[in-house]
Amino acid sequence: MTSTRAALRRRTTIAGLALPLTLLAACAGTPADPTTPESTSDARETATLESRLVLTYDGGLQVLDASTLETLADLPLEGFTRVNEAGDGRHVLVSTDEGFTVLDAGVWADAHGDHSHYYAADPELTGTVFPAEKPGHVVPHDGRTALFDDGTGTVTVVDSAHVADGPADARTLTTPSAHHGVAVELEDGTIVVSEGTEDARTGIRVLDADGTETGRSDACPGVHGEAVAADEAVVVGCEDGVLVYRAGTITKVASPDAYGRIGNQAGTEASPVVLGDYKSDPDAELERPTRVSLVDTVAGTLRLVDLPASYSFRSLGRGADGSALVLGTDGALHVVDPGTGQLVRSTPVVEPWTEPEDWQQPRPTLRVLDGMAYVTDPAQRRLHVVDPATGEIWKSVELTVTPNELTGVTGATHSH
Repeated sequence: MTSTRAALRRRTTIAGLALPLTLLAACAGTPADPTTPESTSDARETATLESRLVLTYDGGLQVLDASTLETLADLPLEGFTRVNEAGDGRHVLVSTDEGFTVLDAGVWADAHGDHSHYYAADPELTGTVFPAEKPGHVVPHDGRTALFDDGTGTVTVVDSAHVADGPADARTLTTPSAHHGVAVELEDGTIVVSEGTEDARTGIRVLDADGTETGRSDACPGVHGEAVAADEAVVVGCEDGVLVYRAGTITKVASPDAYGRIGNQAGTEASPVVLGDYKSDPDAELERPTRVSLVDTVAGTLRLVDLPASYSFRSLGRGADGSALVLGTDGALHVVDPGTGQLVRSTPVVEPWTEPEDWQQPRPTLRVLDGMAYVTDPAQRRLHVVDPATGEIWKSVELTVTPNELTGVTGATHSH
């Protein structure tokens, strides 16, 4: 990050403070470097940069080697927990009763010029917490990580590389009303943040690096979820389509149905198209959709794709080439061409399953890491690794716990 960009992100103005969406800024001294080997006493040098998986179960977390699928750590933790990529390739943010708790997955690289050294350490809960009444969405993007507290409507944005240092050097936004929201900070310090109350979520606001409002839209009932596509196009889900923020302009892309809810999405810098779910029954207690949405952020269009089976909110992912991946209740991993909407391949991975009524209950979950698709099988207590490019099931392992949520890290890199 350049010093100019850092200055933009930490600047506060009186005009910004006068807005209903209040910009605060907290600046501290230069934080300690969290990526040096000296920061972890049991660090050991490795031949390559390792990747690791973090899964939740009823009673704790497990950390696995993403290549061998060996369990490296079992960390007890009470209550229902969620896991989120922190954005630095090393840490994971765990949603707990205290807030966003930092888990060190223990892999990183130290680069000196053209030479790199790789390190691994035992995973651990660091004790560092970003306080939150109701920890919600975590969105890492381009070296910055935005955390949304649903209980207060507060957004905390930190440098991803220093997430292990906690909230001391954070940029903080306070929304007018608490709600289940989301925020993302872009390369130039612009923040796109949801707007709403506990009863109704209605749209988004856009703030520049100084906190000055530069755009807004209230044309997004039931705001939920976000994804970032190529060229920093941000897509936010609505009950009747999506809002696309691209190149300074907000565009509404409407669903073909009066009620066509898009709430969970998967984006990638490799494609201008965002994959989303699609629900069209406003009266369903739990709709099990069989169509997904493809939003072209350049053309401003929405395409619906029929699938052979339904899916859940933990079923969406993107391949390394930008392909759209959907884990179906038929047990197959479906690969869709995001440009044409054609179903390219369906690979059987697990037995057919039914989405549980309670969203906190385990169900087969998809997570893409280093281009490989990791699929949990709670019913059989197994984890599978699939190559989306070929459909080959590369490896499977039996777990000692019933897996619920799943995320991963690819290793942080610190350059000198």
